Amino acid sequence: MDKEPQGLLDSSLMASGTASRSEDEESLAGQKRSSSQALGTIPKRRSSSRFIKRKKFDDELVESSLAKSSTRAKGATGVEPGRCSGSEPSSSEKKKVSKALSTPVPPSPAPAPGLTKRMKKSKQPLQVTKDLGRWKPADDLLLINAVLQTNDLTSVHLGVKFSCRFTLREVQERWYALLYDPVISKLACQAMRQLHPEAIAAIQSKALFSKAEEQLLSKVGSASQPSLETFQDLLHRHPDAFYLSRTAKALQSHWQLMKQYYLLEDQTVQPLPKGDQVLNFSDAEDLIDDSKLKDMRDEVLEHELTVADRRQKREIRQLEQELHKWQVLVDSITGMSSPDFDNQTLAVLRGRMVRYLMRSREITLGRATKDNQIDVDLSLEGPAWKISRKQGVIKLKNNGDFFIANEGRRPIYIDGRPVLCGSKWRLSNNSVVEIASLRFVFLINQDLITLIRAEAAKITPQ
Repeated sequence: MDKEPQGLLDSSLMASGTASRSEDEESLAGQKRSSSQALGTIPKRRSSSRFIKRKKFDDELVESSLAKSSTRAKGATGVEPGRCSGSEPSSSEKKKVSKALSTPVPPSPAPAPGLTKRMKKSKQPLQVTKDLGRWKPADDLLLINAVLQTNDLTSVHLGVKFSCRFTLREVQERWYALLYDPVISKLACQAMRQLHPEAIAAIQSKALFSKAEEQLLSKVGSASQPSLETFQDLLHRHPDAFYLSRTAKALQSHWQLMKQYYLLEDQTVQPLPKGDQVLNFSDAEDLIDDSKLKDMRDEVLEHELTVADRRQKREIRQLEQELHKWQVLVDSITGMSSPDFDNQTLAVLRGRMVRYLMRSREITLGRATKDNQIDVDLSLEGPAWKISRKQGVIKLKNNGDFFIANEGRRPIYIDGRPVLCGSKWRLSNNSVVEIASLRFVFLINQDLITLIRAEAAKITPQ
């Protein structure tokens, strides 16, 4: 008899637990939906909305049934129903539900004040670096260290290597701004505090040497060969005079520079010789003996120069042998000025690029080839592929008249009149000769032609 009531009690407890679970799940889903609609935001999508079910013990079943009865009692009295399920909710879910129920519905979707504070805080370091301009935090630290060492802005401008090339005025303005401008000094200090310790150590190692430091270094003799221990001992004996980041290696390298420029105490700079005895570069070059200089011979280059010299001499000799055969000389001209005739030039056929001097009584015009040599090569003036190899002949008669005979396929135009193949035409002074779109002006040496006519007139009566 006792076992049956006990079984009924267990079954009723299990039924009430499952019912409470289903009701709690529905109430939680409705609360989430109302809170998301009130805030105007879309809740994050879960991969699975089901709770992980596990077997419950008897004591948990009893607690869930008691919680269910308490929630019903609170709902009757008008209090907000609480969340109760068969499984214990996580702390994050409790916080979400409590926030959704406690926060009022805002009139507009404005961001929370906590978010704006976070955004302002995150933008502050960006504003710090933006307001610094061309001056980087490393530059400010270099400037401060250098001014503290030298107390001279001109020395700082000449001796410190910044990230940009600043003028002396910019260095002065930056130093005064760091001293007297509270906004710039605050931003610069914040940016310098954010530097890495290694970057700060590298900047401090580049600090300029003060006058007191150089005086102590100048006492080390130039004749001696000091080691690192010597400069380390110097650092220990004068800790207040030297900068904090000085090392024995840095002191040794600076001492070597001072020795190179004769800045040590026991060194004296030799004065320049007086008068005009200063040796310049040209005088020193004259004193050099070229025979003592090592001359590296290049046999390949010498062979090429010898071959080129031999070829040029052969061409010159060949031109000298052909000189007596030439009857027309070709000179390049630059303008349309009247030519200067000499005693041997009878006439000139002048083009746009070259001029041909006629020095014999008969010359041939045409296009020169390997097999055909002529007196006047018209291809020197321009495109001559339409011109025949022997286009025409210009002759001087005994009476002083010039005639041109056409022996080519194409006509020759004299002052616009065509002269066909096999025909001839008299040439006068300033006649325009056109051969295959190449135009020339025929100019006659009037003085020489007058003498020729006079001699012809003397010979004729005899």
